[in-house]
Amino acid sequence: MARWTETWLTGADTDDSQAPPKWPGEKFGLPESGPGSVAGGFRRFAAFAVDLIAASLITALFLRPDVGDVEVMRSFNSAAILAWVVLTVPSAAFFGFTPGMALLGIRVGRLDGANSVGLWRAAVRCVLTVLLIPAAVRNVDGRGWHDRATGTIVVRMR
Repeated sequence: MARWTETWLTGADTDDSQAPPKWPGEKFGLPESGPGSVAGGFRRFAAFAVDLIAASLITALFLRPDVGDVEVMRSFNSAAILAWVVLTVPSAAFFGFTPGMALLGIRVGRLDGANSVGLWRAAVRCVLTVLLIPAAVRNVDGRGWHDRATGTIVVRMR
């Protein structure tokens, strides 16, 4: 399925005579393992979870969640999502990683070699991550729809 979605989404050449890549990121010139190699799904998910937990803890400093009150929980959840956006978009845009990514030793980079991801790419990645499916459906290079839409890839720092 990953190969099908890559071809369908990018409009890539469907010539099946090409050999499949030996490892994720090979076609981008990335190493097979170690620093600079494509980050695995576990690290990416764990970094996402760390960012969500951090955003929830920050929100809890200002709002008290009340599981019994639906309206309070709605406002808490909305505030937590806003805190997550404020926590992740600027840090990814200017530093190339979110707090969770830094903790897990991964970063997001542009495929065109530019130094920073940039604000619009970070914002688009964030919006598509909120939808979950674009981030979960990955191709053979470990890139989700949000990575392909923004020309980015997540790699290991260590």
